[in-house]
Amino acid sequence: MVENTPPPRLQRRPRPEMRPRFTLLMLYLFVFFFAFCLILVGPALWEVLQSMPPGPEQEAAAKEAARRAASGKLLIAFGLAVAATGIGAYRGWLPGTGI
Repeated sequence: MVENTPPPRLQRRPRPEMRPRFTLLMLYLFVFFFAFCLILVGPALWEVLQSMPPGPEQEAAAKEAARRAASGKLLIAFGLAVAATGIGAYRGWLPGTGI
């Protein structure tokens, strides 16, 4: 005798959790890079702010001071940002990036 049994149901796989680790790491890297650049350029900008009255001359002087202060230091800022992001992720200090 032939039985009319329904075909077995395929079990659905559970949906994987969304873990945007890479996106968060890139975001942290960008934030650290921006912060370290600001730390490296900040004193030069502060000096221009204190020494000149507001106006177009101050803006031009600030742009030139920032360019001179950042020249050659962007690689240092990027290295520090990579190190801070790596250490923070490894130690679990950065939310969402636990390795």
